Amino acid sequence: MAQKNTQSQSAFSMADFEKALETHGYEFAKGQVVTGKAFSYENDGALIDIGGKSPAFLPVDEASVYKISDITTVIQLQEEREFLIIRDQNEDGQVTVSIRRLEERRIWEKLGDLQESKQSIQVRVLDVNKGGITVNALGLRGFIPRSHVNERDNLENLIGSTLSASVLELDRKRGKIVLSNRLASRVASLSQLEMGQLIEGTVASIKPFGAFVEFNNCTGLLHVSQISQRPVASLDSLLTVGKTLKAMIVNIDEGQGRISLSTKVLETYPGEAIEKLDQLIAEADDRQERARKAVLG
Repeated sequence: MAQKNTQSQSAFSMADFEKALETHGYEFAKGQVVTGKAFSYENDGALIDIGGKSPAFLPVDEASVYKISDITTVIQLQEEREFLIIRDQNEDGQVTVSIRRLEERRIWEKLGDLQESKQSIQVRVLDVNKGGITVNALGLRGFIPRSHVNERDNLENLIGSTLSASVLELDRKRGKIVLSNRLASRVASLSQLEMGQLIEGTVASIKPFGAFVEFNNCTGLLHVSQISQRPVASLDSLLTVGKTLKAMIVNIDEGQGRISLSTKVLETYPGEAIEKLDQLIAEADDRQERARKAVLG
């Protein structure tokens, strides 16, 4: 009797398996991420087993963020991976899936993280236009304005080369990725600086509140209050654009990318930077250790 019951259960499982599948239903929806394996190559894509009644279809142009012609170069048979459903089931129950769009989604998320953390990436220069250069940024097309390229005098020479770049602006709805080569270089240079370091640079511009000094791909501010221990009556009479200057780093704000400089910490008496600035600059190397101790407390 027990044997008859077992045979009955077995017969039910085999006979009604297809009906059970239909009753259960495999509802796959557009936008869903599924796991599957490629089991057959087609002329224009691959068939993917995602556990449904019908295999999913992966078109060759949806297999990678990079342009490919041979799908076998990016997905191997029986290789398990995730896919994004981009088209609902047709009349045969088959859905269309994509690796490319799933990768794009993750790249946009990574670019957002890089922008927030101010980290840089390596990009490859694809082309040049009037406004700047187009680049491959993790597989997506990005743009670096001419003003944000370090070597912007001959942009054509950069085609095919690799540059460091930081994310300036992201607009996923418009597919807009704006990057900066100059910012990446500045951030990299900033990481090499430290408080109490003596730098040599060139006065780039003079403002009522102080002078901006360029050095090692960075720009620091020599505030008027940091020039001397005595008040400076006329900044223009003391400094000129293009003048070589030595100063000490007294503050670094990595979050804002700001560097504060000082010459007053190099003074041997109040007002020396006003009266004998050139001499102070000439002797800066000999004075830096004492000044460094003062800056670091």
